[in-house]
Amino acid sequence: MLGAMQGWPLVVSKLIDHAARAYPTVEIVTQSVEGPLHRTNWLELHGRSKKIAQALIRLGIKPGDRVATLAWNTWRHIECWYGISGMGAVAHTINPRLFQDQIAYIANHAEDQVLFFDLTFLKLVEELAPRFESIKHYVLMTDRAHMPANSSLNLLCYEDLLAAEDGAYDWPEFDENTPAGLCYTSGTTGNPKGVLYTHRSNVLHTFAACQVDAFAMSSNTVVLPVVPMFHANAWGLPYAAAASGAKFVMGGPNNDAETLHRLIIDEGVNLTAAVPTVWLGMLTYLEATGKKLGKLKRVVIGGSAAPRFMIEAFERDHGVTVAHAWGMTEMSPLGSVGMLCAGGLAETPEKQLDLKCKQGRALFGVEMTLKDDDGNELPRDGKAFGRLMVRGPWIVETYFKGDGGVVLDADGWFDTGDVATIDPRGYMQITDRSKDVIKSGGEWISSIELENAAVGCQGVAEAAVIGLPHPKWDERPLLIIIRKPGASVSKDEILAHLKDKIAKWWMPDDVVFVDSIPHTATGKIQKTALREQFKGYTLPTAA
Repeated sequence: MLGAMQGWPLVVSKLIDHAARAYPTVEIVTQSVEGPLHRTNWLELHGRSKKIAQALIRLGIKPGDRVATLAWNTWRHIECWYGISGMGAVAHTINPRLFQDQIAYIANHAEDQVLFFDLTFLKLVEELAPRFESIKHYVLMTDRAHMPANSSLNLLCYEDLLAAEDGAYDWPEFDENTPAGLCYTSGTTGNPKGVLYTHRSNVLHTFAACQVDAFAMSSNTVVLPVVPMFHANAWGLPYAAAASGAKFVMGGPNNDAETLHRLIIDEGVNLTAAVPTVWLGMLTYLEATGKKLGKLKRVVIGGSAAPRFMIEAFERDHGVTVAHAWGMTEMSPLGSVGMLCAGGLAETPEKQLDLKCKQGRALFGVEMTLKDDDGNELPRDGKAFGRLMVRGPWIVETYFKGDGGVVLDADGWFDTGDVATIDPRGYMQITDRSKDVIKSGGEWISSIELENAAVGCQGVAEAAVIGLPHPKWDERPLLIIIRKPGASVSKDEILAHLKDKIAKWWMPDDVVFVDSIPHTATGKIQKTALREQFKGYTLPTAA
């Protein structure tokens, strides 16, 4: 027997339809690539996304074809998103911070047919075009006045494309399991792998993102996603904003603290989301200028763990609540958010901060477990370290084109590659990547916790920790430091700072100072490059 409810498909176009009907005049604000502040609303964006769909059909795009974007967070990028997936094609966001070889590989592997790109990336696209094997049309996302006088490419003007269409278009009907988006992993080892999101997975993810224990999105939200749309769908915020009717504010190519602060103040932003490095810059800016954060109430931090001092600074000095978020490209990306539960709210401020330093509890739709190297499940006692495994309706089942073979275990769990603990309340804490954890004398040392402790030391701008060979202990930690400009913090001062913040046997065996630390295209510390850089380095305790 089947139920008697309507078979309403969960497709992405329903989100933008809802925003246009229920919140037509709610603003979408962008610091544009061209310079001026641009304002539109959900109704106008809805109509223009339909024109994108019409233009793509005119260019010969069919359902299932991949259409790429190389763009910042702008109103045009959101129009492309909804227009591409709404007509049944696949919106493929490309990270412009990848190496050129990776970008070429990704576009060719995806068999992209059209590339929409911002003015910022014109030179990059001109250089890469001879290597693109399937792209037939290059659309520059600007107006006629800003089109280049000459280019090696046969460019189409974005605004001219839209002007040729009337917007009288009905979204086609198709199965909710039809692919809607494609995003590639950053490919720190081997070639990047594609994660093919479905309409159903995106809509279910949106429901979860709007929950009070997640982003708590509503029509009273004014959200500034600093996290770019080419980083796992900007953590799903463009979809969540349409579903909830939130005002959407974007910095375009401008993610400097001064621009972001101005947008926060001028547009009344009360929710924002970004990686820790963005907030380090913001806190430095606020300290230097004495400025405050206006109506900002919540900061979501993900991508990597937020240092304890950062959470304290936002909450103590600016009255802003910080919530960790954790996930990955393979998870659409949200897996957990660190909002305090009732039991957590009853704790002392210090213990509340302990909970906020964790990555939070799993959202409904995400199941988590810990396993040891033999596949045995581990207790949720906050002490047992294990491989973090996940499963759920918006988590990858297999990579695009079957790359990597079977990625789930016999019970349907996906290995995230993270090592974590889960406490009795369900709060999960990432202690390391499985390939980065330091194994010393049969025990594990968390490089992430060491880094976050070190970066709280006065004069430290950034910290990284890697394990180096040791004749007695197998591996011991090396702490790599970038000093803040003008700072003269010493090795002894850093070790003294760490003394009461970590276990004695976690203490780094040496500290080295560098001018720069390599990062991946998604802003994470590139431990593989650091291990190569310090391959011949001998720790003083190992001499």
